[in-house]
Order: sequence, then C-alpha cells, then structure tokens
Amino acid sequence: MRGEPAGLDEEQLVRRVARGDRSAFEELYRRTSPWLTVRLRRRCSDEQIVAEVLQETYLAVWRAADAFAGTAVGGSAVGWLWSIAARRLVDAFRRRAHHAQPPATAAPELSVRAAEDEALDAVLGDEIGDALRTLAPELRQVLRAMVLDGLSVRETSVLLGVPEGTVKTRARRARIAMREALS
Repeated sequence: MRGEPAGLDEEQLVRRVARGDRSAFEELYRRTSPWLTVRLRRRCSDEQIVAEVLQETYLAVWRAADAFAGTAVGGSAVGWLWSIAARRLVDAFRRRAHHAQPPATAAPELSVRAAEDEALDAVLGDEIGDALRTLAPELRQVLRAMVLDGLSVRETSVLLGVPEGTVKTRARRARIAMREALS
C-alpha cells in the first residue's frame, strides 16, 4: 500500500478502509469526526444521542466501506459519511419516540455562520444564497434536511419533531419563496 494515510484524500481513505486498513480508518475518523459532531449537534441537542450516532456511523463505515461508490456516481466520501450519520440520527429519534420520550429539539440557530452555510454560498452563488437567507428559519431547516441532506418527508418530520403535513407545507412555502426571490 503506497502513501501514508495522512497524505490521502477522504475517498482514498474510504477505499483503504474497505480493504481493512485500520490506520486509514483512524485518519478518516480524525479528519471527519469533529465536523460530523458539530453538524449532528446542530440538529440534536442531546449529547448522548450525538455520541451514539457518531459511534454507529463510524461502525457502519468500517463495516460497509466497500459499498461506497464515490466519484464514479458523482458522490463524495464526506457526503456518503453524512448520509449515513443523518439516517442514524433519524433512527435514534425514532427509537426515542418509540420509547415515549419526545426527541430533543434541534440546537438553536447560532449567530455565527455555520461552515456548511459558507460552503453553500461558495457553491450556490450570491443570488441563490441571498434567496436562502431571506427564508424563515423553519423553511430553511426543511430545505436543508430534504434537499441538502437528502431526507424523506417522514425522516425530516422525525428529525425536526414536526408532523409530516407541516414538513410538506413548509417545503412548498420554501419552494414558492425561492421561486419568487429568484424571478
């Protein structure tokens, strides 16, 4: 195996993890776990759930790294990692709801801009970024969950702790507002 794990990108690390390379797994965890933890905390204020989801996510990565399709299908390693984590978070909320405990609400919006918002600005451009910023926070949350995170209406409902009908209404209102802002 050529190259130290520290010199590889995330996709290469996942490929090496698929071959059972423990040092590549450790490097992937070292690079991505802080970012993933922050992103999970923005959607769940319960530290225990965040820790469980993080552990389940990396266990799934270790077990299923060979299923990662990567750039061959237009994906990225960090996107794949986030999709695993997002689904694990929804599962955790479902388990909690099943045990008759209400899910912890998402962490309040911080006054400091999130790194993912800054990255989106760079990708989406000024016009779309400006339109997104004009949306009400609850509409932005629905768009983020459904469009950026790729969650279904049901998963978004569980994640945000609102009924499915509310998710659908907010998604429709967000689309209308975005269409008006961009026209």
